[in-house]
Amino acid sequence: MIHPHIADALKAPALVALTEGAVLIRFESMKVYSALAAVARLLEEGRVRPGQTLVDSSSGIYAHALALACHRHGMRCHIVASTTVDATTRAQLEILGATVEQVAPSRDLGLDQELRVRRVREILAERPDVHWMRQYHDDIHYLGYREVADLVAESLPARRGRLAVVGGVGSGASTGGLVEQLRRRDPAVRLVGVQPFGSVTFGSQDHHDPDAIIAGIGSSIDFANVRHGLYDTVHWMDFAHAMAGTVALMREHAVFAGLSTGAAYLAAVHEARRHPDDLHLVVGADTGHRYVDRVHARHAEALDPACLKPFEVGSPEEMAMPWSTMAWDRRQSPGGRTGRAA
Repeated sequence: MIHPHIADALKAPALVALTEGAVLIRFESMKVYSALAAVARLLEEGRVRPGQTLVDSSSGIYAHALALACHRHGMRCHIVASTTVDATTRAQLEILGATVEQVAPSRDLGLDQELRVRRVREILAERPDVHWMRQYHDDIHYLGYREVADLVAESLPARRGRLAVVGGVGSGASTGGLVEQLRRRDPAVRLVGVQPFGSVTFGSQDHHDPDAIIAGIGSSIDFANVRHGLYDTVHWMDFAHAMAGTVALMREHAVFAGLSTGAAYLAAVHEARRHPDDLHLVVGADTGHRYVDRVHARHAEALDPACLKPFEVGSPEEMAMPWSTMAWDRRQSPGGRTGRAA
């Protein structure tokens, strides 16, 4: 196939067998799906016009995806970037034509996220012609993952047990959008969400992990497009455990991936032991390039996954670091507890 634009090629995933009970769906950049579909729908509905500036806050993956979508559809792009956005990503954004500003450096990722959203609001007040993509809140970002779900349903082999999707929660659009579409074919599909400690999304905001850099799968602010009722199980994991899964994925399967993928892999290994008849689809949202220095170069320090297991808890209040898991059972948001609104 000859693709009309590089974004159409980059979004295509590969399915890779990991174990008898686990398959990886590996993306170079998963959020290209949501950004492309969202921009196309906005143009189709007349909510934005060709050449208009689209703005959003991002820790890196969505920024690149939105810049590609804007390049593809002839839009301007402005990114309010996290301090975790590396020089390689920033250079690509700028060459693609996006304008980029980064908030003041902070070791507190919660403050970093809050500052970014505050800056977006300032831009909107200064420039009413700019459209905020609201990747954390607008359900339009679910649209692109319908295509992924159809690809998965058509590609996976017949199996005895259920399909279980295991991946980072993030804004909720990726794993949520994927499973929502899969359940139109099979309501029994399970969804296992992975969160870092400190994220308000599933009630772990009272737990502080000083090494947390698992960008994109948790938040210190409420994400309006997280549909808690889609999730069957939740895993909360600290940096050291996510790193263990990331290094193990490379060591055992030669897959170079980011921390969210490593965390999902570790959770999937545990889930496969508990549900040996199920097929676990591990979501690999991006590659490991952003984590070379902090994770991959430190592979000798990684914990042995065979020695790790989570605390089984009955409520978010019972969770404990460094790794907890809970049967969420498709309930709504955790006890009405909310974080700092965006």
